[in-house]
Amino acid sequence: MKSWLLPIARAIDGRPTPLDVFFRDDDGGWADGELTTLLDLCETCGAPIDVALIPFAVGNALTSALTRRLSRGAAIGLHQHGFMHRNHEPEGRPCEFGPSRSISAQHADVAWGRRLLLWRFGPALDSIFTPPWNRCTPATASCLVANGIRAISRDRSAGALNCEGLVECPIDIDWFRREKGVRLSRDAWTRRVAAAIATAAAPLGFMLHHAQMGADDFEALAGLLYLFTDSDRVRLLRMREAVRTLHTAECLA
Repeated sequence: MKSWLLPIARAIDGRPTPLDVFFRDDDGGWADGELTTLLDLCETCGAPIDVALIPFAVGNALTSALTRRLSRGAAIGLHQHGFMHRNHEPEGRPCEFGPSRSISAQHADVAWGRRLLLWRFGPALDSIFTPPWNRCTPATASCLVANGIRAISRDRSAGALNCEGLVECPIDIDWFRREKGVRLSRDAWTRRVAAAIATAAAPLGFMLHHAQMGADDFEALAGLLYLFTDSDRVRLLRMREAVRTLHTAECLA
């Protein structure tokens, strides 16, 4: 085990209960070569991965490649990542489903994107939505429910939308976490992960962006995945399973 993983291993061992974890990779449809590397890595490590697909960006080659993997039993989840991953805000932070867009425009993009992905992947498409940049408005939530989508995944810091019929499956850890515009050092990132593991009560979500990952990132991710898969105190989930867990917790609350 690499030394930088030791605080994470100690945090897992120190938990009073086992830990549920999922990995969400954004921007499926861009950088297919890097996505292939990520999917191969997860398959080698025996780790499930969820890919958030940009409907307008997914081509025939990626569709065929993902379908082949699914047909041989690869542990891959697929869900909708916005529509075109295009910023519509004239100022401020980028957002595809932001305050500048009407409910009808948002509804149309959600519906069209969902139809495109269902046409390509059919029942393999999970009823989950990740908004680009992890941002959207409360109106977006109602559009999702109206289009038969039952879960949304954003950064936990975004807060809750509290929309009836929509389960929230948040992300806790960004692989590329930055502070003041600078990516965290490996040691600082590890401390954050260890702290999150120590206190996590719900499935712990990790966010990846394959298009930004280099050889060092893939090597480090392999170490983390092997740590998780080798531990009997970690259960790696697909997001659909995390959503079921969260929905059950909501019903029991």
